[in-house]
Order: sequence, then C-alpha cells, then structure tokens
Amino acid sequence: MTQQVHDQVRERYAESARQVLATNTAACCAEQGIGPELYSALEKSELPDAAVMASLGCGNPLAVAELHEGERVLDLGSGGGIDVLLSAKRVGPTGRAIGLDMTDEMLALAQRNAAEAGATNVEFLKGQIEAIPLPAASVDVVISNCVVNLAADKPSVFREIARVLRAGGRVGITDIVAEDALTAEERATRGSYVGCIAGALSFSEFEAGLREAGLTDVSVTSTHLVTDGMHSAIIKATKPAIPAEGAGAAAGLAMVGCCGRDGCC
Repeated sequence: MTQQVHDQVRERYAESARQVLATNTAACCAEQGIGPELYSALEKSELPDAAVMASLGCGNPLAVAELHEGERVLDLGSGGGIDVLLSAKRVGPTGRAIGLDMTDEMLALAQRNAAEAGATNVEFLKGQIEAIPLPAASVDVVISNCVVNLAADKPSVFREIARVLRAGGRVGITDIVAEDALTAEERATRGSYVGCIAGALSFSEFEAGLREAGLTDVSVTSTHLVTDGMHSAIIKATKPAIPAEGAGAAAGLAMVGCCGRDGCC
C-alpha cells in the first residue's frame, strides 16, 4: 500500500512538473483550485514564474514559520521550490534552505528555478518524507505545504520531523485537515488521495500524531474550508529545548571524556 501511494503521488506531481517545463503554464490542484493565489503579489514577484506556476500547496507556510536570519529550514515535499526560495531570502546568506522531494521532475524544475533566481544558499535532496536523508538535530525549522496528507506513513513523518529538528526547533505546516466527525471512508468520498483529500488526517489525529512524536505546543487551526468537512489548516509545534540541568550534565560528561581521551583539560 505504501509503495502504491508513493507511485500515485509521484506520477501526479511529475505530470505537474512536466506541464510547467513543457508548456510554461501553471499546474493546478484539480480538485481544490488552490496554489499560487495563496502567496502575496510581493512574494510572487521575487520568484521565477515557473516556481509560482508549479505551486500545488493549500497555504503559505512562510506566513506561519516566522523565519530568522541564519536559520536552517527544511521544506518537506518542496516541489518546484517556491517555499525553499522564499525561505532562502528570509534566512539570508548565513542561513540555508533545503528542499526534499521524491519526484525527479520536480527536483529538476526546482534546480532550474534556483539557478534562475540566483539562490546560493539552497539545496534540493531526493527522498521520502517518511525517511528524511538528513542527520538528527540538523535543522531549526521544518515547513511543509499540503504534503503530509499525501504521506503513506504519517507516524513516520512525525517521528522524522522530531528527529531532524534541533532542540527548541519548530514546525510550521499548512495542510488539508478533516473535521473530527468525518470517517476515513467519508473523507475518501470527498476527493482522491493525490487530490489532497482522502489521505488527510483529522484535527485531533494530526495533533495527537505530533505529540506522540515528542513535539509540544501543538496547534491545528483552520484557515478556510476547501470542501465539505475539509479545511486548510495551519499546524504549529515545537521540539522541547534541553532542560538546563540536562545541558549541564551533558557538558560535564563532555569534559570528562575530553580529559580521559587526551588530557586536554
């Protein structure tokens, strides 16, 4: 089932990338009519046209994440690179924006867009969001735009987000979320998996999944209705910082290890 979902999603988004690359016309989320219009005119003016046209998101995660100079940001399911390129501008030359996508065509489009934008503090990785190819505690912020609902194994996604975040790091996601009263079968009648509907979690499921992965300060807030019982939502969470006593103990252990190894103390 997992491989089947991956294959369906990959083909859907590969088709969107090919459309932009071949015809220079906008891709669209056919079932929802969402995407580039969720960004401000100023944001869109900062980007290559192809990055905007390839947007298939349901919100604007940069309006959620509050990025700062020097931060490392990871965008899950980065597509044509719109959120990576906007993130790169906000974190500046001392920061880094990383995009992760499993679709070769989208990665090619994103690389082209980054080159056209002259962005030097970005990189794009191939991989699945259920198994992020980055070390633990390596990013300050995880963002995502209408992608978690497409994942076949959502608990793995939440665990991976928690793993790659540094202590005190944060999550800023936009996604499609179902009302708690809707069953999985009822969600499926409202749209397909690749149309961002059938695979959506409910409000309580999304919140519980993030908490079970060890994240705190979790909130799931509707921004607008996309179809009956289904909402675009802003999701925030934080990875707990290391307690002060834990940090002190860690420092002490490091000092002992240092002295025992080479007498450097």
